Amino acid sequence: MSGHSKWANIKNRKGAQDKKRSEVFTKLSKDILTTIRSNGGNTNPESNLSLKIAIDKAKAANMPKDNIERLITRFEERKTNLVSVLLEGYGPYGVPVVIEAETDNKNRILCEIKLIFRNYDGVLGESNSVMYQFHKVGEVEIDIAAENEINEEKQLELIDLGAIDFDGALILTKVENMSDLIKKAEEKGMKIVRSEIVYRVINPIKLNNEDELNKMMDFIGELEDNDDVIGVYAGFDYN
Repeated sequence: MSGHSKWANIKNRKGAQDKKRSEVFTKLSKDILTTIRSNGGNTNPESNLSLKIAIDKAKAANMPKDNIERLITRFEERKTNLVSVLLEGYGPYGVPVVIEAETDNKNRILCEIKLIFRNYDGVLGESNSVMYQFHKVGEVEIDIAAENEINEEKQLELIDLGAIDFDGALILTKVENMSDLIKKAEEKGMKIVRSEIVYRVINPIKLNNEDELNKMMDFIGELEDNDDVIGVYAGFDYN
């Protein structure tokens, strides 16, 4: 019996580790696809620097090379049937939300997203119903080691490279300048952790407590779990 119990424990532990590894690979796969989609379907890491960063991150997590190549090949095969969808609405507590998706079935994704909004006391809106509350920018995260934010000297250097604002380890730049800024920052020895085009809210809604925050994060999590969703941008703040 003890031998059986020992095997069961090992099996359960291995199962948990495999599940965790699978979840990591799923997230990395989605990051790779997101960088391809947000850069006009460009699957060449030499000209799509955001994709190169995502692939390097996947390799660092020991994601097999075959998995990465298969992911890109499958996207190439499907991309002619995909349409881009931008959805807008108000989530819990009146928080404005923008959702980017790419799908081969627009009606299906619309119904699925509408149901998630309804389950969390939100409402999916019409086009431009909340978009005026956001601006579209390039967001580049750099490795700042032990520091919590980019120091003033580095900020001045990055402004010369095209940065327009900073938020902790994040550099904000115009969308059209993002690739150039990444290239120049790397040439100066800065390590890029992540880069993507995002929608940032202008005036965030402040959440009042952890219960509200948890509900909001569950809502965002369900949206992000949808296979067709590329990005979710929710305009809230919590301290």
